[in-house]
Amino acid sequence: MKYFGGCDVGSTYTKAVIIDETGKMVANTTLKSKIIAQESAEMAMKEVVSQVPELNSSKDLTYLIGTGYGRNKVPFADENISEISCHAMGVHVTNPSVKAIIDIGGQDVKGIAIDTDGTVKNFAMNDKCAAGTGRFFEAMARSFEMSLEDFSKLSLKAKNVIPITAQCTVFAESEVITLVGEGKPMDEIAAGIEMAVAKRCFVMSKKAGATDSITLTGGCAKNDGLKAAIEQVLKLKVVNLSIDPQLMGALGAAEYARQKGLAK
Repeated sequence: MKYFGGCDVGSTYTKAVIIDETGKMVANTTLKSKIIAQESAEMAMKEVVSQVPELNSSKDLTYLIGTGYGRNKVPFADENISEISCHAMGVHVTNPSVKAIIDIGGQDVKGIAIDTDGTVKNFAMNDKCAAGTGRFFEAMARSFEMSLEDFSKLSLKAKNVIPITAQCTVFAESEVITLVGEGKPMDEIAAGIEMAVAKRCFVMSKKAGATDSITLTGGCAKNDGLKAAIEQVLKLKVVNLSIDPQLMGALGAAEYARQKGLAK
């Protein structure tokens, strides 16, 4: 059996996936990224390789592709491919019916349209501001003095929405701290935060060509409050993926590795 790998070195988390020659995922991991990208990649690849008895190291993979912001730092990688292409392919092999993605990463937001073969048809990217990204939600959760998981569900209880007007992460955090200090309902503040991010995703979804449905990838795809807000603002159904949405970049890289490795 031949095995193929994908390693997605992100700004916040590093993900790695190994698939076999049939395309089945046989190993995966998600680890907090280190400051040095190569260390993150080495750590993630060591972990996934240990999950496959036939493999001793990354060198035993038939083909390995790196992706993410640290894609050039994946040891033993045969090549690297942009995370935009890899997220598209990852979603395509998970659910071929999905044609539009909003990928919310640690530091940027992307809207991606998928073609019929899993390649990128069109994309838009917001990488000039951290507002609406994973780092933004981490800052908001800190303001509420709660875990990211608890914060992601808080807005679902809200009966009203308190708008958050600041577009900048720093100013938004200050605005939220002020509202909390004034004793405003925390679930309604959280709802305002989720709605603000959903509105920022509106342009991305249009450029991704979304018409009736969309899926979310990246760690923020696990934010239930954000999913509900996006459905409300964008008037689109958010399709839940059967595989962890945070793994889509690594899975897409592994699938590209499988295609290229089998073609050798």
